Amino acid sequence: MTPSIGFVGLGHMGSALAANLVAAGHELVTHDVAGAGGSPDGATFVDDLAELGRRAPVVVLSLPDGRASEAVAGALAAAPGRVVTHVVDTSTIGLAAARSVDALLAGAGIAYVDAPVSGGVAGARARTLTVMYAADPAACAAVRAVIEGLSDRRYQVGDRPGMAQALKLANNFLSATALAATSEAVAFATSAGLDMATVLEVLNASSGRSTASSDKFVDHVLTGTYSSGFANTLMAKDLGLYLAAVGSRPGTIGGVTAEIWDRFASAQPGVDFTRIYPFIDDRA
Repeated sequence: MTPSIGFVGLGHMGSALAANLVAAGHELVTHDVAGAGGSPDGATFVDDLAELGRRAPVVVLSLPDGRASEAVAGALAAAPGRVVTHVVDTSTIGLAAARSVDALLAGAGIAYVDAPVSGGVAGARARTLTVMYAADPAACAAVRAVIEGLSDRRYQVGDRPGMAQALKLANNFLSATALAATSEAVAFATSAGLDMATVLEVLNASSGRSTASSDKFVDHVLTGTYSSGFANTLMAKDLGLYLAAVGSRPGTIGGVTAEIWDRFASAQPGVDFTRIYPFIDDRA
């Protein structure tokens, strides 16, 4: 019988990833502090982490921050009768937290695979989500079938935890900067009387094109749906992790981008991150 996979964290992203594992034929045991609402059909929900730890050799995490990952890792390590040998963490928690969780689990004889994801909930559902993962090569090999179950786009990027976090934070810094800059540019162009659809059509055929203009603006801003599934508070958190890792200097692009997203998240906490456009447009 194929061993069960554990899955902890059934928010928007977690529930989509968990559903992918079920669809790939894995027997899944799930847990979330908020209850079973996000547990996909075909999975078995359990009420506590200790029970999950007794049933699943590999556990996947999809959690909001490093503190949550550390708490879950600690509970799994301490679970009586646990069978957990590997933890695959798809959360974005930063370099320091990834190294801390790795050390915590290593002390209990559990291998940690740092595996953040990029591409949003829609990408998870379409299996176009990017999974970037880093760990000891033996650990990566041991969880390969689980990684393959998450998405069709997978990149082994390094040999120790924290390296995948660095790449994910670099990616989110670029994404946040492009979306803020595109918002400012589109606000400027429309203030001159241009139609937004026209602006986007020309930008997307020109050198100013980015996924912010071709995807986020076309699908979520122009339509007025603002439903990418990623909250502005999470982007602000990721930028804080980026600055903590690289160091913040006045006048650098990283500092400017983080300040814009901090103001946006403080003014409208928890809204979809594509709503940065009306936030910037209103300020303009």
